[in-house]
Amino acid sequence: MTVLFDRLAAGATALLLLIALGCGTDADDVDLAPFENFSKDSDEAFFDPPPDDNKFDTTAGIKGPVVQADESNTQVWAVPNRWEDTDTDAARAAGIAWEADSGLDWNEKYAAWVRGLKKIDADGFGTTFELSTPFEGVALRSPTLECAEATVFLRVAFASWYGLPFYMTAWAEGSNLHIGHFGVWRDNAPDGRFPSFKTRYEDHSDQAGSVTPETWPSDAKLARRKLTLSGDDANEWLGDEAYAGAYFDKIFLNKRVGHFLVYVLTYTGSIHLASTQNTFNLKPEAVREGDTLLHRWQRKGIGHTMVVKRVDPIEGTDFIEAELMSGSMPRRQPKWENAASSKFNFTKSYGGGVGTDSDDNEYATLGGGIKRWRVAKTSGGRWHNEVAVNDQAVFIPRNDVDAIRARPAQFEELLKEETPELKRDTLLERIQSYRDHLKNFPASCSARIHREEFFTELYDLQEREFGKNQTETDAEFRILDDYVFAQLQYDKSRTCCWNSSTSAMYELIMAFNTAWVHDDEAGQCREPVVFKMVDDGYSVFQEYAEEQGQAADWVAWSADEGCPQASTVTTDTEAEHVHESYCTSFPGGIPSE
Repeated sequence: MTVLFDRLAAGATALLLLIALGCGTDADDVDLAPFENFSKDSDEAFFDPPPDDNKFDTTAGIKGPVVQADESNTQVWAVPNRWEDTDTDAARAAGIAWEADSGLDWNEKYAAWVRGLKKIDADGFGTTFELSTPFEGVALRSPTLECAEATVFLRVAFASWYGLPFYMTAWAEGSNLHIGHFGVWRDNAPDGRFPSFKTRYEDHSDQAGSVTPETWPSDAKLARRKLTLSGDDANEWLGDEAYAGAYFDKIFLNKRVGHFLVYVLTYTGSIHLASTQNTFNLKPEAVREGDTLLHRWQRKGIGHTMVVKRVDPIEGTDFIEAELMSGSMPRRQPKWENAASSKFNFTKSYGGGVGTDSDDNEYATLGGGIKRWRVAKTSGGRWHNEVAVNDQAVFIPRNDVDAIRARPAQFEELLKEETPELKRDTLLERIQSYRDHLKNFPASCSARIHREEFFTELYDLQEREFGKNQTETDAEFRILDDYVFAQLQYDKSRTCCWNSSTSAMYELIMAFNTAWVHDDEAGQCREPVVFKMVDDGYSVFQEYAEEQGQAADWVAWSADEGCPQASTVTTDTEAEHVHESYCTSFPGGIPSE
């Protein structure tokens, strides 16, 4: 979302970056991001996706920076290997998830590594993965990330560990900007506002064969770094004040990679993954681990990004099973979904399928759907992000809208069919997962939106398979939370910019509403008080917190992501609700989970 995902109000970012990264300021001693007035997914993002994708969406891609970038002081890691290698000494060696002489190229090894990541319990929800590394005894719980950050993090980590080229192309101030193993470059020269990674930060890769968790070198500056001023990238299992930088410090001997990740995760998002200069559209039957599924419901702004975790053929059938995992916004450990839940995401129209957005842009033209990373190769003295030779038969050019539009329906046929009962249970599980997210982040508008999307699918299923109308479905499955945390219009609601709300606030909001809706003195049902901004604040809930002696548990509103509406909105706008009012559906009691 990544809501996505994937921060602060858009504005004069170029000037601000010059101030923050130049003029004698040591960027190591401040939080790198997000800078005020920067939003990686906004309509005025400092790093836009490159323009003219249709024109340049070929297997060869567009030209990148000159190869001399590799040897400059901006280099992050060296790249002795190439993604298509199978028979070099490095390619023949055993690795993190493959045996010696495997015959696999590095793309296939990347897929094997992602598949092999061990399933573990997540913190407070479902399951996630344990990150395995090439270093003996070094394995950590998955990091706390937005959805787009998860797929970029995995690719950068693998590429840097095995000396493989990687870069993403963005667009800034009228020209290409390339962010990769060589640092941050324009086509012909480095962008001077970003560090000389090679000379500024340490690389301890020469210790790879002997280092242990006990002797692991640390970079104190990296260990202090955050991805956000709100601190929603905290990794509590590493200790107090342990954010993304602390995590990167634990898994990279080459500390340059950790510092680089703070930049690339901050300044790229789902709009850059949607760009066919960085990924390419993939035929559904070719899907494998490590691929990326994008949901895009707008040309710019947030989307949702998922990593393909497991793909298995169903013996004796033409079906496959596939599982996805994804971060979220506010950040969380990537959640690992089961096959039934994942199928809903593969088949949604947001994945480049049939339908249009509010501006009548067809979903098939917004960059959604199943994607695979391009691979960086050199040609004519420049880097190019190309479609690997082995992938060219399953490449779909962006202008083949018919083929892109058909993919969600093709996944409907390809993925294992579920019974109506299992489909219903899966939808209810997804709805509950977003309710659970709201218990930790009650201001989350993306969770409210997704909850209602799955209710819409539940209404359709209940009518089609069980003969129950919407009113009956609401009476059976709605709970008070769904009305208190009603869906808001994202671009007309300041609550949607607030990622630092807390579980303690959720408890206060629900305690107030539980008492309110069926107050004995009122003598009748009262509609819940929706948790939203009214008259520039949340006075009814804040006053209740004070009455309960919990004033310290109420956190003040802050713009924790791109928030252009902050300058005009004082009262949030609710989305048009398809369900009946609370008191119509539940005149005599409060539904519970």
